Amino acid sequence: MKTQHRLIFAAALLAAVSLCVAQTSGERKKANPATTKAGAGHVMVNTEEVNWGPPPPSVPAGAQAAVLAGDPSQAGTPYTIRIKAPDGYRVPPHWHPVDENVVVLQGVMMLGMGEKFNPARGHELRVGGYVKMPKEVRHFAWFKGESIFQVHGIGPFEVIYVNPADDPRNKPAPK
Repeated sequence: MKTQHRLIFAAALLAAVSLCVAQTSGERKKANPATTKAGAGHVMVNTEEVNWGPPPPSVPAGAQAAVLAGDPSQAGTPYTIRIKAPDGYRVPPHWHPVDENVVVLQGVMMLGMGEKFNPARGHELRVGGYVKMPKEVRHFAWFKGESIFQVHGIGPFEVIYVNPADDPRNKPAPK
């Protein structure tokens, strides 16, 4: 009799675990990082699920961006964003009011320090490369091959150009 009770209990436990795994897998497939609010729970995103869109107005045209978690515009709020840059894409010298953490996921990011764009001062960051850029450090970047990099930090994420003429927000709108 005890063996029969153990078998029934084991079967019920196995069925409950299977149901939980099935429900969790279904929820994971439905997860949409664009609609996940900071602090609302886990964010699980595979590469093919990233919702690319236009970059923020402070980023030069030609790139695509995706917010994976948080709100980069909010002070004191953790965020994670991805940027997809085409081959040859350039970001003029600029700085940020908060620390910037970058990981290269695809392609090659060339990163230089200083207030003038000088390719001779570039450092090559390949896939898996990481850089922590302390706040207010002037830097510039360009990319070899289609590149994807991930930026995370504590908001607000702002781009302040050394030369205001380089700021895309200061350029006339295309007609």
